[in-house]
Formats: sequence, C-alpha cells, structure tokens
Amino acid sequence: MWNYERRLQYPVHIHTPDARAAKVIISQLGGPDGELAASMRYLNQRFAMPYRNVAGVLTDIGTEEL
Repeated sequence: MWNYERRLQYPVHIHTPDARAAKVIISQLGGPDGELAASMRYLNQRFAMPYRNVAGVLTDIGTEEL
C-alpha cells in the first residue's frame, strides 16, 4: 500500500527571492531543452516504435524524466 505525504524531502526556506536563479530553473524544467520537453519526445517516439521491448524502454525513460 502507498502512504502519500505531501512534504518535501529537504525543507526549503526562501529568505530573499532571486529572479535570475528562478529563470534558470524554470528554463531547465519547461524550456525547449528542458525535462518536460525531453519526456514528451520519449513518450511520443514510444508510439511509433515497432518493437515492443524498445517501446517499453522509451516509456520507462519518458516517465523517469517527468
């Protein structure tokens, strides 16, 4: 069974916001070369793959990127 607790692994306390650091972080997550774009590319390629075992690997990689 799963026990879901919504808490961070390492607590974060932000005293002063840093806009430049936030811009870098968000570009790594959601930019054209970010994690989300890479995940979507893997998952889209999975549906065009004729080999089932390779499609499974692409699914695993795509979900890991998320």
